[in-house]
Amino acid sequence: MKKYFVIDTNVLLHNPLAIHSFDEHNVILPIFVIEELDKFKGFSDKNGMHARLVLRDIDQLIKKGASLKSKGNLTIDLGDEEEVPKLFTMDLTKMDNKILLVAYKYLKKKKNVIFVSKDVNARIKAEALGIESQDYKHQKVEYSRLYNGWRMMPFTKNKLHDLFQKKSINHEIDDINTNEYIQAHHESNDKQSVLARYDKFKQELIPIKPPSDAMGIRPANLEQHFAFDLLMNPNINIITLVGGAGTGKTLITLACALQQTIQKNPLYEKILVARPIIPLGKDIGYLPGSKDKKLNYWMQPIFDNLEFILQRNVKGKEKLAGKQKKQDKIQQLMESETLEIEAITYIRGRSIPNQFIIIDEAQNLTPHEIKTIISRAGEGTKIVLTGDPEQIDNPYLDANSNGLTYTAERLKTLDLSGHMLLSKSERSELAAKAVKLL
Repeated sequence: MKKYFVIDTNVLLHNPLAIHSFDEHNVILPIFVIEELDKFKGFSDKNGMHARLVLRDIDQLIKKGASLKSKGNLTIDLGDEEEVPKLFTMDLTKMDNKILLVAYKYLKKKKNVIFVSKDVNARIKAEALGIESQDYKHQKVEYSRLYNGWRMMPFTKNKLHDLFQKKSINHEIDDINTNEYIQAHHESNDKQSVLARYDKFKQELIPIKPPSDAMGIRPANLEQHFAFDLLMNPNINIITLVGGAGTGKTLITLACALQQTIQKNPLYEKILVARPIIPLGKDIGYLPGSKDKKLNYWMQPIFDNLEFILQRNVKGKEKLAGKQKKQDKIQQLMESETLEIEAITYIRGRSIPNQFIIIDEAQNLTPHEIKTIISRAGEGTKIVLTGDPEQIDNPYLDANSNGLTYTAERLKTLDLSGHMLLSKSERSELAAKAVKLL
């Protein structure tokens, strides 16, 4: 039996291609959704971009007979309810309630109707009216089952010796992702071990060397050791680093980026650091000053990490010479265009070759936004996505639906991608206890 999916506006702002995700079923767009999209279309942010994409798509679909790529049908419902039912006591001056009334109309007609919204409050109201509701399920992964990026495995004494002595050894492992790391240990003694990266396509284990420092920063634990290897590997172009507060994901990424950008024979021409602007209070527009000054407020965590790195820096003296203050060194990096700090909004439409791109707080981005960013990468560019899926400020995302975890899961089979889950806080004893106990 065909279902009738009534789609809320926030689903289309989350993914402008969402209407094509419902197989052969009927997709119902209340006219009130079109009106809300019309309000967003003039915005310069991602909501404006998505609204324009959706409206253009709907326009083309209607001209072609409203048949969807998924083989279902699209209906623009005019909300022409002759009489509002007595059960429906909600305030109809609110768009959300008008959209719900359309779903309720299909329920009255005995249709198998499902209301799809990323707004939990709207879903609660739908259920109260007897309407089945659900979050937008497409582009969701189960965060609790996201792989760590490494595992322990027992080996015979001879195999462990070969792994220690050779550049690589042939070894077939089932159910493993490419570029996943192995702590290979002796069958009867966990203390005897070799660290290696697995190349699934060649079915080879490649021992990794003890990492040298990057800008004076060294890995503080095993997971950071593996992350360093990913970050310093020029053949791995897209990396996801997931971890809680204080696990060092942003710090080690910035250190490795600087190391590979300001060395004598740099791998990258510049570093581009970007964060999504998801305000906890008032928006960035309320902050004083020019766009650059506003960004400085928003990017302060990045500057804090840079200051810490430059304070400990013992290399890169050719570009960071003299007794300048840490702030002056950062300014020098920016003025020389070695380092660029930008908001996610302004990356759209660019082509970015030969750069080390860091997307911090990527858990606040949708899968579609991540796709847009990655598609900007030109030849020779490396992209690192960092974030904590348990600290999401975007009201329409959660640990299972954000772009960071979705990207980690979807790209884990690619030979040019890598992933690491950082679980140990290294910021301070206090920070570690807070993450564990609070």
